[in-house]
Amino acid sequence: MKIIEAMKKIKANKEKIVDLQEKIKGNSANLSFETPLYPDPKEKITGWAQAAEDIGQENIRLLVAIQRTNLATQVTIELGGVSVTKNIAEWVWRRRDYAKVDLGTWSMMTDRNLKEGQAQSSVGTPLEVKIVRHYDPTLRDTKKALYAGEPHQIDSALEVVNATTDLME
Repeated sequence: MKIIEAMKKIKANKEKIVDLQEKIKGNSANLSFETPLYPDPKEKITGWAQAAEDIGQENIRLLVAIQRTNLATQVTIELGGVSVTKNIAEWVWRRRDYAKVDLGTWSMMTDRNLKEGQAQSSVGTPLEVKIVRHYDPTLRDTKKALYAGEPHQIDSALEVVNATTDLME
């Protein structure tokens, strides 16, 4: 089974569990004058509950297999002209959180809305006012572009990897 197949199976299993829970909710009790929908509702409820538990255990097995595979499988992605190799788990974290964190860090380097121009000193002498930047604007812009595009590059690479990599059971 490929990683993507396991991911789809987990999603479908979650939907099955919700369906079973709704059946249990709708049939777990009735008023004394009502006729139950099923001949032996207690047996049905117990069966549905057991099925939901079994499906949950299957999802846990698949999730652990995905984690095992994600930790063991190395993927190389070209970022900013450099080949970077990480395991799938690291790329997932990078995609989920840390590319945004790095983009946010480099985005903090601004001119703070400061304005260049003319000002007067305390004795009335005109002064030319310049902004003094404590960062390299070119490097900042390069890094921002890199980190803004990184999630898409990771998505593209992992889409292929998830479709072609066998799950480690």
